[in-house]
Amino acid sequence: MRMPGIPKLAQFFISVAVVYALFKAPGLFLGKPVPSSLIVMYMFFAVVTILLVMTATDSSTRELFAPVRALVEDPGKKRLRNVVFALVPIATGILTYSFIKPGGEPPALLRAVHPAPPARLTAYGKSFDLNTLVNPLRSLEAKTPPLFREAVREGGEIYFANCFFCHGATLDPAPLPFTGADTIAQLSESYVFWRVVKGGPGLPSEAAPQLSSMPAWEDELSEDEVWKVILFIYDYTGNSPREWKESGRRRGH
Repeated sequence: MRMPGIPKLAQFFISVAVVYALFKAPGLFLGKPVPSSLIVMYMFFAVVTILLVMTATDSSTRELFAPVRALVEDPGKKRLRNVVFALVPIATGILTYSFIKPGGEPPALLRAVHPAPPARLTAYGKSFDLNTLVNPLRSLEAKTPPLFREAVREGGEIYFANCFFCHGATLDPAPLPFTGADTIAQLSESYVFWRVVKGGPGLPSEAAPQLSSMPAWEDELSEDEVWKVILFIYDYTGNSPREWKESGRRRGH
């Protein structure tokens, strides 16, 4: 980003501010905020990339850091230097305190890794009863295996186009890998459907304070696409979803 007439250091801060504004724009204008944890991660890579571009040559590096060097070395800037060196620690302390400020009361609820879902889910213009909801494509596994394998394949394509950036190419990143027997193997497909469709914003209070950064996919993926992704996740990890008990009560929640 070239800005003739603007000091290089100012260009750096302007570029960072523009990138941050772009990441916040979906939440401000579309009502679809990017999770803060993802913004922090994206901003880290954005700042590193901007620095790499702006320090591509020795001359551009010297130009970028010239104001900082002058502030530290120029005898004529002693007063300004003292002010800056006094304000930076104070500002850092205030910022740090704002993030770790203790609350007056301990959390009222214990956090649940797999919080209880609502009884009903409204999505795609209709209402789902999560106590009886089943994956409409699951029956293909026994009735029409070729169609089932095709649905799994399509689910894999959807996953790698949308989900693997956070959940990984092998579906096993910490802290909650899909592989193994202690995550999705403990859940019904209706539960996973709810989590994918509503994401972190749809979690109940017992999921606090560490709310999920999972975005809500209701407006990005169709109902059929979500079910196919769920088929793929279980198939790829070698897990089988929890099923209903005869009494109709939910297992594994």
